[in-house]
Amino acid sequence: MSNLLSLTTFLPILGVLLLLFIPKDSKSVLRGVALGVTIVTFLVSLPVLFGFQPNAEYQFTENVPWIAAGPFVMRYNVGIDGISLWLVILTTFIMPLAVLSTYTAVEEKVKEYMICLLLLETGMLGAFIALDLFLFYIFWEVMLIPMYFMIGIWGGKNRIYAAVKFFIFTMVGSLLMLVALVFLYFKGQQAGLTDFSLLRFFDLRLDLATQVWLFLAFAFAFAIKVPMFPLHTWLPDAHTEAPTAGSVILAAILLKMGTYGYVRFAIPLFPEAAHKFAPLIATLAVIGIIYAALVAMVQEDVKKLVAYSSVAHLGFVMLGIFAFNQQGITGGMLQMLNHGVSTGALFLIVGFIYERRHTRLITDFGGLSKQMPIFATIFMIVTFSSVGLPGTNGFVGEFLVLIGAFESELRWWTIIATSGVILSAVYMLWMFQRVMFGELDNPKNQKLTDLNGREIAIMVPLIVLIFVMGLYPKPFIDTMDPAVKKLVSQIRPASMTAQNAAAAMPAVPAVQVNVQQPEGNSGTAAPVEPHGAAAPAAANPHEAK
Repeated sequence: MSNLLSLTTFLPILGVLLLLFIPKDSKSVLRGVALGVTIVTFLVSLPVLFGFQPNAEYQFTENVPWIAAGPFVMRYNVGIDGISLWLVILTTFIMPLAVLSTYTAVEEKVKEYMICLLLLETGMLGAFIALDLFLFYIFWEVMLIPMYFMIGIWGGKNRIYAAVKFFIFTMVGSLLMLVALVFLYFKGQQAGLTDFSLLRFFDLRLDLATQVWLFLAFAFAFAIKVPMFPLHTWLPDAHTEAPTAGSVILAAILLKMGTYGYVRFAIPLFPEAAHKFAPLIATLAVIGIIYAALVAMVQEDVKKLVAYSSVAHLGFVMLGIFAFNQQGITGGMLQMLNHGVSTGALFLIVGFIYERRHTRLITDFGGLSKQMPIFATIFMIVTFSSVGLPGTNGFVGEFLVLIGAFESELRWWTIIATSGVILSAVYMLWMFQRVMFGELDNPKNQKLTDLNGREIAIMVPLIVLIFVMGLYPKPFIDTMDPAVKKLVSQIRPASMTAQNAAAAMPAVPAVQVNVQQPEGNSGTAAPVEPHGAAAPAAANPHEAK
């Protein structure tokens, strides 16, 4: 089916229409319909996964005119490659788990909450498959609205502050990106382009000054979404106040919009500017890794600690992407998936314990492994995954990122960033030790019950993925590799490409030509240098004058 991507993307909208006809008081029906729609969406996305051919081309493409006004044409142009495929699958995989986690966590305005979740899924999927710049921008904005309401209505005590802060940060970035899009369109129009097709803009030649300004606008918008230091301050507040499902989606999928935006748009559209700013972005990424780790170590709120760990982990992703080589970018892409699985699982775990104790303070716990052995086992596996223990998914991505960055011009940045791996083990394992071990002396903790069947069912798929991706990452890497190779060739500086081409050309031997010499000359054969060869330099530099 050529319209599989559209079907996958807009199925949640059909779910929204169904929810509109269900009474608000029928909470179990509302939850069941939302869960059913997200499961069907995941099942529909599986033919995309199994039908995908591991090559560098965009697949399952759809390209039809959408809005036409004079010479201006906006097209519904979608498709996926190895870079976007796994992000689409991650989205459809996480959403049923997020819906299932709300069954006991959300009791008020259940209908509106489920509508927000389904709208959010369509926005995220649309952004990952869009091959039209303006279409991408529309889906980018669609994601903002439901997440704003999820934080502002169903969040914690300071939900209004967190929601407004999230909205302002994201909108500032979006407005900058919109201005850059309009400017880029007029530049394209001068070159004969009449639409926002991403593939056509790849061939647009822009001078360095123009690239710099456009790259800065895109990079700022994406840096907010990642988020990168020092634009990260909205994230801890949003995570802390958001309901469990909101935190899971925010960590597992929404933050990937920023890193994906760099890989899909900012870097290939403006490669020279990207290389120019690579040292600065790598510096901010490394600062973010170290700073977030140090701040996480002193957090008393488990959810805020996990939020800062996201800043550190995504700093590694940015370091890998701006290594501009295959190992770094592949590692960054793999780490995006790993972070989605591991950090999504961490927020689910925090949600489970919060429903029982209505507190997230580390000091309120201790000795829970005695009372909740299943919870402790799952928590331990997910913690090891977040730390990057070999055998879990977190190890492979970080290892490739560090190898790729070390082989690039970011060697010193990589050496400093390596300390972030150690610091992440410190704050995660210390938090786990304080929550799970020690004396079970709090009477409220002595009454806690272990995970029930629904909660175990939510966590089992994530645990399986942690080990599958950690022990056998080959299918994931093989799918990404062709698209990453193509991207690396696209963003290679022109000077480096020319050098490689010259090195690859076979040497042209000098040709002996017998020239008819005038009388008095020896008539020996004179060697003729190939076209473009430099004249031999004089042995004495003064003789060349």
